Amino acid sequence: MSSSAATVRVALIGAGRIGKNHAEIVARRVPGAALVAVVDPVPGAAQALADSLDAPTAYTDVADALADPDIDAVVISAPARSHTELVVAATAAGKHAFVEKPMAVTLEDTDRAIAAADAAGVVLQVGFNRRFAPGFAAARTAIDDGKIGTPQLLRSLTRDPGPFGADPSRIPQWTIFFETLIHDFDTLFFLNPGARAVRVTAVADALVRPDARDSGHLDTAVVTIQFDNGAIATAEANFSALYGYDVRGEVFGSEGMVTAGDGRSTDMTLYGASGLHVDTARSDTDLLRSAYIGEFTAFVDAVRFGTPSLVTGQDARRALEIALACIRSVETGAAVTLEA
Repeated sequence: MSSSAATVRVALIGAGRIGKNHAEIVARRVPGAALVAVVDPVPGAAQALADSLDAPTAYTDVADALADPDIDAVVISAPARSHTELVVAATAAGKHAFVEKPMAVTLEDTDRAIAAADAAGVVLQVGFNRRFAPGFAAARTAIDDGKIGTPQLLRSLTRDPGPFGADPSRIPQWTIFFETLIHDFDTLFFLNPGARAVRVTAVADALVRPDARDSGHLDTAVVTIQFDNGAIATAEANFSALYGYDVRGEVFGSEGMVTAGDGRSTDMTLYGASGLHVDTARSDTDLLRSAYIGEFTAFVDAVRFGTPSLVTGQDARRALEIALACIRSVETGAAVTLEA
């Protein structure tokens, strides 16, 4: 399908919360894509989602979907610890693969997934959606155009909407680094193009649920990253922002500054007797709706036209390297130097 404009027939693997979002976008918002199957081991889950989006096929076994010759590509939105094996299996079956972050939780598994996609000659794209958010994309363009000079200080943050209501015992250890801040690490690389991280320091605690601290739960973190071009970056995360979902980035340079991200759901401001009020987004799928559409459009276009993936396995590896360094830093209380 490298040069044709044929429709890309896509199967979704994982019909959970984010999978439902992805399925709807692929089925209804992406030119050149068709959602032809949904896969989920939970009885009835795949069929219900497939029916709601007029997808013709539902599977409970991934192997059956990967053996289906009428499927060109897969979108992997299953639990994070299954991502590597699904990428390897899908690419071995000749399917192009979009995989949610993190693609893996070890560097060895990351390299295995990259090698599998390379050997199969298929597109591999990782779900770092902020690159496709209009504000973040415009910030990168300004940086590339030299409008802020040399990057010196960077910041990226993720604050999940509160109140926090999850069961900490059901959240895998180190989720704050592997699944939350992993977005911020990729964003910092994206906004500091060509730079390599050389030193990482992380502090993390359970400030939202201090009662869960002794079990290893972490819900608040601040990370400092030093780059080989001299830039210094901070990344922060918290699991409970009562005012809504908050994603922002900033790059201060020798000749100016760019910022990106806003928690507002619209640009309306209400001026009333009690003060100023704005509506804020309460979920990632609302705040980053255009970014999700953008990343899937880019994936489908790469499959249709044979163009390179815009978010590669190597991008996933760089972000994961920072996440793993954060874990070592928290465990040791010291900065971690990264190998060249």
